Amino acid sequence: MTLIHPTAVVAPEAELDSTVTVGPYTVIGPHVKVGAGTTIGAHCVIEGHTTIGRDNQIFQFNSLGAIPQDKKYAGEPCELVIGDRNTVREFCTFNIGSPGDAGVTRVGNDNWIMAYVHLAHDCVVGNHTIFANNSQLAGHVHVGDWVILGGFTVVHQFVKLGAHSMTAMCSLLFADLPPFVMCQGQPAQARSMNFEGLRRRGFSPDRIAAVKAMHKALYRDGLTLEQAQMQIAALIQRHPEAASDVAMMQAFLAQTTPQRGIVR
Repeated sequence: MTLIHPTAVVAPEAELDSTVTVGPYTVIGPHVKVGAGTTIGAHCVIEGHTTIGRDNQIFQFNSLGAIPQDKKYAGEPCELVIGDRNTVREFCTFNIGSPGDAGVTRVGNDNWIMAYVHLAHDCVVGNHTIFANNSQLAGHVHVGDWVILGGFTVVHQFVKLGAHSMTAMCSLLFADLPPFVMCQGQPAQARSMNFEGLRRRGFSPDRIAAVKAMHKALYRDGLTLEQAQMQIAALIQRHPEAASDVAMMQAFLAQTTPQRGIVR
């Protein structure tokens, strides 16, 4: 039997695994699905076409699956999809997607999301990320794996953050943040690469050397973005162990538009 507090209001149509725990005064709508082992705290509202995976810990006072803050939204059955083993602290707001994009706001697995975080419509968050308190994502933002957002980071709509990147507290992003890059400021500027984070994740010295070379090409050699991309492509010959890291940087830079640009 599902462990639902007697004061909680759960729609009969909602699909909750028998091991789900629901706290006092929480409201769960008819199109919600929650996987095994997930805990939902008190005073949460989970609505819309929302799917939540296994072993998530959702603390009190969260709003998940509300309609997007988009004047064009007209009631379409868009979705919020949350993966497994995520921690969502207090007062977070995750909206469903919008018909102007894929229609899905998506959160991956093993993310650590602190209080007052906002995920607007059509955001895509990868795996193993950390969002410090009051991180705010506008619509259509894509966040790669292992990204760390410092407290009060604000990200403009359609911006992309590459894997292993990191922002300092109170950073304001108007441009794409390439993989591995650490940034700070309003607007954000590149400061270094996330070398300590890479070491903690088991990156070898050769892979870290390749990341250093990519940083040099992008930020220290006075090259245009096109020239830096050519120099980065050549790193595969010198650092074969880092081929996947170089390919990831190449793919990220290739999809960055001139209008958006990268954090410089």
